[in-house]
Amino acid sequence: MRKFMWLFMAMAIVLFASPVYAQGTAPASNWAVPIGAGIGMGIAAGLAGMGQGRVAAAVAEALARNPGARPGIQLALFIGLAFIESLVLFTFVMIFIRT
Repeated sequence: MRKFMWLFMAMAIVLFASPVYAQGTAPASNWAVPIGAGIGMGIAAGLAGMGQGRVAAAVAEALARNPGARPGIQLALFIGLAFIESLVLFTFVMIFIRT
């Protein structure tokens, strides 16, 4: 239940920050964009790191249970890690498109 509380708090922060972008495009009102970009990239990288850690733990457990299935497990590992890392790169590109 506490995990969902953090999720709801993060969503509330995002929703309360949206009026910042309702103002004009004057340079003085764009102070929140770089801060938001840094926070967004930090969240994306942190969650991707947690996901990659879980994938690596699952692969280590699978290899301990069945060492003969190493080539298939290793292929799935690399594909999974590439997909997780691509999400961080997509976030990075979207942040630069926004700023």
